[in-house]
Amino acid sequence: MPSFDDFLSYFPTDVQDSIRLIWNALGPKEKTSFLSLLAAFPSDAGLVKGLVKMSTAQVRQTFGQKHNVVIIGPANVGKSTLYNQMLRSKQDAAAVGPLPGTTRQTQQADAGLFTVVDTPGADAVGDQGEHERYLALSAAEQADFLVLVFDAIQGIKKTEQELFHELAALKKPYLVALNKMDLVSYSDLDSVIAQSATNLGLKPEQVVPIAAKDGQNLSRLLLAIAATEPAMIAALGQALPEYRWQLAWRSIVSAASISAVIALAPLPVIDFIPLTITQSVMVLGIARIYNYRINLQRATELVTTFGMAFLARTIFQQLSEFEGPLGWLLAAAIASSTTVVMGYAAIRWFERSEKLTPEVLKKLTRTMTTYMLDMLKGLGKRKPGRKDLEARIAASLAESPLAESRKSLDEEAGQ
Repeated sequence: MPSFDDFLSYFPTDVQDSIRLIWNALGPKEKTSFLSLLAAFPSDAGLVKGLVKMSTAQVRQTFGQKHNVVIIGPANVGKSTLYNQMLRSKQDAAAVGPLPGTTRQTQQADAGLFTVVDTPGADAVGDQGEHERYLALSAAEQADFLVLVFDAIQGIKKTEQELFHELAALKKPYLVALNKMDLVSYSDLDSVIAQSATNLGLKPEQVVPIAAKDGQNLSRLLLAIAATEPAMIAALGQALPEYRWQLAWRSIVSAASISAVIALAPLPVIDFIPLTITQSVMVLGIARIYNYRINLQRATELVTTFGMAFLARTIFQQLSEFEGPLGWLLAAAIASSTTVVMGYAAIRWFERSEKLTPEVLKKLTRTMTTYMLDMLKGLGKRKPGRKDLEARIAASLAESPLAESRKSLDEEAGQ
């Protein structure tokens, strides 16, 4: 797990002391939560937004007035594009265009964890330019955090240096973002970042390379902002388990659908090998979500250790003898259910090295099988095609309460 000092190195030296004061004021629980975020925070912009969305409720409960984050920099560096990446609602999006001066006024909107403010170019000249510069600097003075945006293609010249020093003099927590890195050739990336850092008097690691157009490195900016407000750290930490579950649930649904189709094949009850392979691939995907280092062989060993394929056969024999649903229907329900339970068992293992007991696994599988049988009753007595069954299983699981939260499984497992 990375240390806070590793993260602190992202910030310019002149604001590191203030960030450390905030860190030192946190309790042990909040510190642990934030360090886990450093290791687990996603890099994909879409996944970042999903986590922020789930954190919003906690933020609102924790503190009323949100942090005010101001995006500021020269004209035409992509400030409005970055602003749009952070918004919760597309209706609040700022106009963007290739010509300087598209943004004439400040604009603010809800970004979930904080209020984000877009500003006009702070380097403009002339009567209109001076007014826009005044608006931008006024917003900066009211900010809780500044995101200073510069252009990787234009570089850092005297004008940008003067603006940087003027903003740094405000003594606000800030981070420098070098935008449009997607337009820089791969071989030149390091040198462009290094030269920009030198011109600003910073270390290369204190300049965050971004591509605002596709949200590249948005996660690093959001974590930096969160580090300046303990309530944000707590909110993100609380949302992280559910976020991971929802990501893992996608893998579980896919594997459960495939498992149900495997059960349609004319094999003895539920074939051991295909089911184990399907569940092993699922477990490998879940391991990555939980930042757990594992290979396919180790995943297969884990599935075999939990004995889900054997459990599937045992439950099939028991239910077919006493409850009498159609054989293919029962096999499909059990195959998909044991796969769901295997996914849940893997998560508990990755989270706390806890192996669920055979009794708990059996209890969970029976509950899931009952649910799946109810969902599949509408298919009738005629065996469906593989695609129809796979689609029905996927839809049933996607619409279940488990798609949002694993709370019911935790309660039944006796957490």
